[in-house]
Amino acid sequence: MKTPGTIPSRRSLLTAGAGAALAVALPAGAARAASSPDATGVVRQLRELEREYGARLGVYARDTGTGRTVLHRSDELFPMCSVFKTVAAAAVLRDLDRDGTFLAKRIHYTQQEVTDAGGGEITKRPENIAGSLTVAELCSAAIAQSDNAAANLLLRELGGPTAVTRFCRSVGDRTTRLDRSEPDLNSAEPTRVTDTTTPRAIGRTYARLTLGHLLTPEDRERLTGWLLSNTTSGDRLRAGLPRDWAVADKTGAGSYGTNNNVGIAWPPGRPPLVVSILSTMPDADAPRDNTLIAKTAKLLADTFA
Repeated sequence: MKTPGTIPSRRSLLTAGAGAALAVALPAGAARAASSPDATGVVRQLRELEREYGARLGVYARDTGTGRTVLHRSDELFPMCSVFKTVAAAAVLRDLDRDGTFLAKRIHYTQQEVTDAGGGEITKRPENIAGSLTVAELCSAAIAQSDNAAANLLLRELGGPTAVTRFCRSVGDRTTRLDRSEPDLNSAEPTRVTDTTTPRAIGRTYARLTLGHLLTPEDRERLTGWLLSNTTSGDRLRAGLPRDWAVADKTGAGSYGTNNNVGIAWPPGRPPLVVSILSTMPDADAPRDNTLIAKTAKLLADTFA
C-alpha cells in the first residue's frame, strides 16, 4: 500500500484484498456478531437520515481487517438497478473468456439497440456504432459509465438476464436476481421481487469478486480496474469518503427515487472496507437525491475511522 494521499496501484489493491479474502468469506452469522463499537448510535443516525429524506435506506458495511460491521435493513429487498453491471462483467470474465480472446471479440450493434436500452454514453457515439466495440470495451463502458446498451449487449452474450442470477447462485449469493434488461429493470416498484437484491447480499458478492478467489488474479485486476475508473459516483459514495481513499464502486438508479452505490474502499495503510448502500422512496416520481448516499458514506467512514 502506498503512502497516504496517493492512489494505490491495481496490483497493490489486489495484494491487500487477498489478505482480506478469509474475512470476506466468513458466514453471515459472523458478520452479525462482529458489530461496530457504536452500532446502536450508527443505526440511530441512519434512521434519522431515512426520516430526513423520506427514504428507505439499506446499509451493509464491513471492515475486512477487523470484521466490524454496520447493518441497517441489510437483509431487506431493494431494486438492484445498475449495480448488476459489475456482476454481468464478472460473469463474462469467468464464464466466457479464457485467454483474452473473447474480451477481444468485436460486437456489432445498431442505433436502435442503444435507443431501446435507454441510451449509453459510449455506445451512442457514431464512430462506435459504425465500427463496433470489443467485449472488454463494453465491460468498461457498462461499469465506468453505466452504459445501458453496453450492459444489454453483455447480457445478450451471456444468454439473457437470468444468467446473472445463475452466476450469483454459483458464487454463494442466494438472493440477488436479475430478470429483465435495461431500462425495464429500473421500474423499482416497492412490491417487486424481481430485479432485486439486499445490501448484505450484493455487498458480499462484490467483495467475493474483488477481494476473494472466485476470479483469477488477472480477471480480478481487470474488474477492479473498471470499478476504480467509475465516473458516476463523484457526488455519491466518493463524495462522502475521504479523498485519499481508493474507491472501486458502481452506482444504480431507478424510479421511486431509487439510488444505490456498492463498492470497495481502501483507506491508506489499512485493509479494505466493503460498502453497500441501497435506497428507495415510496413515490414513483420521487427525485433521486445523491446527498443521501454521500451522507451515509461519510457516516460509515467516520464510524470505521
